[in-house]
Amino acid sequence: METLNQFNFARIYTLGRIKQVNDVAWDIQPPGFNNTIRWNVGHVYVNAEILSQKAIPSYEIVHPEWVPLFVPETKPSDWDVEPPTSVELVSALKEQTERIKAVLANNLSNFLIESISIGNLHEMNTVEALAQFMVWHEGVHAGIIHALNRATSE
Repeated sequence: METLNQFNFARIYTLGRIKQVNDVAWDIQPPGFNNTIRWNVGHVYVNAEILSQKAIPSYEIVHPEWVPLFVPETKPSDWDVEPPTSVELVSALKEQTERIKAVLANNLSNFLIESISIGNLHEMNTVEALAQFMVWHEGVHAGIIHALNRATSE
């Protein structure tokens, strides 16, 4: 259960970083960065949805229309549809927290139907391992959001 407490902590931290973002900064991509604040926020949301479904196959992704915009290897310059607004993304992140905690809570010790590997670096076999990766991943992107906000404020 401590893993889900860490997920909650990571989400609170991410939302705090997002709250500091200037509205005009959401779509600026400064030199040296692969994406924007909007992309990183959407990526955190979509990644948590996808990993939750990998952990619990019956889990239905909320906002599946966002998946093609925010999966790895995507970028705003390739978007041909209007992305979600900052208000929609923040609202989705807030709503997602309790929903994911609820779906994972009684399943942390379960084994995944199929193990998941991140490159050749790490293989995950349990729901808890996947949830721990989700926490780490969110922390990485919260840091990028913070860095992008600083880079676009100077």
